[in-house]
Amino acid sequence: MTANDTPSIDARELRNACGLFATGITVVTTELDGEVHGMTANAFMSVSLDPPLLVISVGHKARLHELLKQTGRYAISILRHDQEDYSSHFAGWPVEGLEVEFERRQDYPVLPDGLAYFVCRVVDAHPAGDHTLYIGQVDYLEHDAGEPVLFYGGKYRQMAPPDAA
Repeated sequence: MTANDTPSIDARELRNACGLFATGITVVTTELDGEVHGMTANAFMSVSLDPPLLVISVGHKARLHELLKQTGRYAISILRHDQEDYSSHFAGWPVEGLEVEFERRQDYPVLPDGLAYFVCRVVDAHPAGDHTLYIGQVDYLEHDAGEPVLFYGGKYRQMAPPDAA
């Protein structure tokens, strides 16, 4: 196999295998011309502590992909265990009766009652296959105690209380 050969990996199998890595759920938001746009994402991670950098992975077909090129900023809300409806809603499966009212941090929209918030300024973008990695410098952060909503094996999960073991 040469460096230019691509192994034949089934996309569904790759997704299933990666789904065995439990993650939290975030909603990434940006704002353009007074209109808030959001997307559910579990492809989020810390890149650097000094300077403080985070990365989100956004599919090229996602509306947020083009919006981030224009706004150059994003906010991340890490969801609590009882916020699965937000995750579904911003993943494109609207939840009947859910009315989203954003709060503001550093004049940027976030979801209420999140576990943590980050407001970031895009400092770099790296196309990678069918996604782009948007690296953001953290300009603001806030966090609270609580339990996250988890995603594992294609399903939402809850953490077991520590005494359940």
